[in-house]
Amino acid sequence: MNKPKLVISTGAGISAESGIKTFRDSGGLWENHNVMDVASADGFARNPQLIHDFYNARRHELIAALPNAAHRGIVDLEKDFDVYVITQNVDNLHERAGSKNIVHLHGELMKVRTIDPPYRIYELDAEHLDTSPDSVDADGRHLRPHIVFFQEDVPEFGRAVELVEQADIFVVIGTTLSVYPAAALLRYVRPGVPTYYIDPHPAAVPESVHVIAKTASEGVAELADILRHRH
Repeated sequence: MNKPKLVISTGAGISAESGIKTFRDSGGLWENHNVMDVASADGFARNPQLIHDFYNARRHELIAALPNAAHRGIVDLEKDFDVYVITQNVDNLHERAGSKNIVHLHGELMKVRTIDPPYRIYELDAEHLDTSPDSVDADGRHLRPHIVFFQEDVPEFGRAVELVEQADIFVVIGTTLSVYPAAALLRYVRPGVPTYYIDPHPAAVPESVHVIAKTASEGVAELADILRHRH
């Protein structure tokens, strides 16, 4: 018998418990930078050195962070469900926890890509975290962070929509539901599909959504109990 398809959309709240900060923690500033200076296409065109330095620092922070109980709890759900994770986060904590099926909507911090098409994507490691405007690949193509900046398309959104439309159960964890297009994923859930929303400060959602007003770790533990009894 096939396992139910469980699709989980995660936001910054799930990584906050691992010490990963976001610009939304401080009113539009990200590590004391205006977010449009360090996370927009215009910002990269205006000051690529700042962008490279900023994401170098984020990578050093990331390798010192560890997956938390919420990440591990999602992996544990794979025993009983066909789990797919759609994340707004650019960290690799889901991967490091052991999740197998992940769609990164906003790019991946531990990867870089060539600026000129056709895009080539390269994975970084702990010994090679830092890049600069002079960084090139073996063919001399300049590299940039593999991040979806503001003002750029979200190429994986179509794949995310497909997964949500196929979901037997849909869960949202740790997001204010204010960042689009990710916040629009709720619209693609089929009528009647059980939907859950975990966040200590939940946004307004339809009455059909089961709200668990807890942190990601606490909420995933409660979710696991609910799902295993109901499904």
